[in-house]
Amino acid sequence: MKVSLSIHKEMICNYIWRTLQLFGKEGVVFFIFFISAKLLSPYDFGVYNYSLAFIFFLILFGDFGISTATSKYVAEYNLTNKDKLRGVLFNSGLIILILTVFVSLIAVVYEHYFLKDGQTYIIYLLPLIFLSPMTSLYDGIYRGLKRFKQLAVISGIIGFVSIFIAWFLIKNYGLKGALLSQDIFYLIMLIGLGSHYCDFHFKINKNVMREIGRYSVIVGIAGLGLFIFTRINILILGYFNLITEIGYYEIINKIFAILIIPFSIFSQIISPNITEIFAKKQFKDLLHKYIKYLSASFVVGVLLALFIIIILPLILRSFLPSYCNSEIIFALRLLSIILITQSMSNIASVGFSTPSGHAKVNMFFLLGFGIINVPLSILLVKFYGFYGIVYSTLIIKGLADISFIYYYFNLIKNEKNKSE
Repeated sequence: MKVSLSIHKEMICNYIWRTLQLFGKEGVVFFIFFISAKLLSPYDFGVYNYSLAFIFFLILFGDFGISTATSKYVAEYNLTNKDKLRGVLFNSGLIILILTVFVSLIAVVYEHYFLKDGQTYIIYLLPLIFLSPMTSLYDGIYRGLKRFKQLAVISGIIGFVSIFIAWFLIKNYGLKGALLSQDIFYLIMLIGLGSHYCDFHFKINKNVMREIGRYSVIVGIAGLGLFIFTRINILILGYFNLITEIGYYEIINKIFAILIIPFSIFSQIISPNITEIFAKKQFKDLLHKYIKYLSASFVVGVLLALFIIIILPLILRSFLPSYCNSEIIFALRLLSIILITQSMSNIASVGFSTPSGHAKVNMFFLLGFGIINVPLSILLVKFYGFYGIVYSTLIIKGLADISFIYYYFNLIKNEKNKSE
């Protein structure tokens, strides 16, 4: 009983610190987004989001799952091999450096083939191709070591300082200032996290690189599938020259991303424990936790959906009146359905599937449904314009979430039956 209470107390404390940390980091990103929406014209705001979508597509290849795989192996090495643990940062960082240099060169040479209105601004975002994966790498190390409190303090202080820098840049330099504020924030964050983690050595460890690299490929392909599954819709809107509508779609995405944060935090908190439970082959306990956590997330997801339908339009009308139109309100209310399924699938994928070593399942689902999403979105946009993206998002995400949740449930159930 005392052990159980101790575990729950640890989870609650870690959850609180992880919440503070993510709001310190994601809160700054949202602040930049919100101020950009407030101060930029709807068209420039669309260009801003179009450029960011493209650069984060490149970041996928600069990271390619390294940071996520790092969290898993840090948790394992911390229990089994301290020497490998000290080799994680340098070896993972070396892989990221090689990938980001290659990706950056491609971006500079071929940017005019990919971007239209956003191409003149891509140069301002190039540092993110390296800075974003490296901050995610450190984040994965801190999470794997369960150093949530320290991560929260660092992120909170840096986030507070970065808010004032971002406000000044956006206020005085508009679109360029908004883009540069992203670079500065990630740079300061990297310096802050790096200065508080020194237990590593500059030594190439082929085993560490091989283990993390092999698993990161699976996670990276899943990440690519996720981009095609979701963010590719922004590039599709840009292709059809619906630049202003990109701003509408990103406002919806950002609102959903904020509401999903509690589920993401909880998933990241439980992931080291899920790794341990799976490693010990305690499948009955794993299945019990899976059902319990998903049931709770369903209830919370329903409440959040009601919040979107009833209250959110009033808030949007007060803070962003320029964007409170029939298109956004209709899209928000229709897509509130998938907020319920997303809250559950987030727990299933981030909290269970990835830490239990089944990231390959995520990969197949995201990539499969992502591939279906591209032609469906293009077809529906041709016929329905902006609403086409809304319809395709509802169809693809809803089906993907429900099928993934059910598939992983059966996977755990089968493992439990085999062990009995």
